[in-house]
Amino acid sequence: MSEPGPQEIVVSWVFDAPRELVFRAFTDAGLVARWWVPAEEEELEVEELDPRPGGGWRFLNTDADGNTYSFRGVFHSVTPGRIVQTFEYGGMPGHVLLETLTFTDLGDGRTRLTDSSVFQSVAARDAMAGGDDGGARDSMCRLAVLLAELQSGSGPLGPGRGSRSGPG
Repeated sequence: MSEPGPQEIVVSWVFDAPRELVFRAFTDAGLVARWWVPAEEEELEVEELDPRPGGGWRFLNTDADGNTYSFRGVFHSVTPGRIVQTFEYGGMPGHVLLETLTFTDLGDGRTRLTDSSVFQSVAARDAMAGGDDGGARDSMCRLAVLLAELQSGSGPLGPGRGSRSGPG
């Protein structure tokens, strides 16, 4: 029997930055640490980020109250135009989604990022997505600011606070 509703969530954003830079923001531990959390008062520790097929990633997000949340996944495919990876929130072990990030060059230094997340079930989608995309929207706004800083030369290109790459 089929469950009603889609098991997939697809969202997209357009950035005023070249595809290579947007892609780099997803594959460079120091850059990920600067935008992945939705709020300025939160901090991200990149424990592992090995963007290659079979490589893994693991992030620890600490909020303003000191609560820590873990996220992890495995990369299945990594090319300059697309990343396919799993995504698992530590607070919901066993609920693994398959995420495909597509980076489309729109010309004139603009890039469309499309994020397709396929959940194991509609119930898993509802539990993990929670009906609120505010955190993702805030993270994408932080990414847009970072991309603008990197292009203007006003932002550091090195690691952000508390980040490190490689196995942890």
